[in-house]
Amino acid sequence: MHEHSLIASLIKQIEEIAMKNNAKKVIGVKVKLGALSHISPDHFRGHFENETGGTIAEGAKLEVETSDDVYDPRAQDVILDSIDIGE
Repeated sequence: MHEHSLIASLIKQIEEIAMKNNAKKVIGVKVKLGALSHISPDHFRGHFENETGGTIAEGAKLEVETSDDVYDPRAQDVILDSIDIGE
């Protein structure tokens, strides 16, 4: 499942950043969907909410930006732009 692997990779990145910053909770996540990622923001949001259950990012506010640049080298990717962490 394409969506599952995208979300799993994203969660791994989020957890690594949170651990490096000694965060106990991730309260916000901002991502950019590449033009060729083949997933809509709403569909991505649903998968994100399901896959983050039981993780440090559970309940995090998700902000999704989309790109229409099919020539971007990362056009097939979901790009982690930033995270907001809590104490």
